[in-house]
Amino acid sequence: MTTAEQVIMIILAVFLVLFLLLSIMLVVAALSVAKRVKVIVSKAESVVDSAESAAEVFRQASGPLAILKIIRNIQQSVKKRR
Repeated sequence: MTTAEQVIMIILAVFLVLFLLLSIMLVVAALSVAKRVKVIVSKAESVVDSAESAAEVFRQASGPLAILKIIRNIQQSVKKRR
């Protein structure tokens, strides 16, 4: 091998090592981001579930509350007429 071939081989080896290290770091970073996204998605799902359950409670309570409001309005109107 001539010196020119040795220099080219060393340069290519260095670039290969740099490329491998960079790709390993990118894969590790991507896995860490994926884990964080998974945690955020699970928290968002729990928030949505709690909001749905709260909406269901309000929906179920709207009927009895409406009846109580009507009765209260009747009582107030009777009190005003006396």
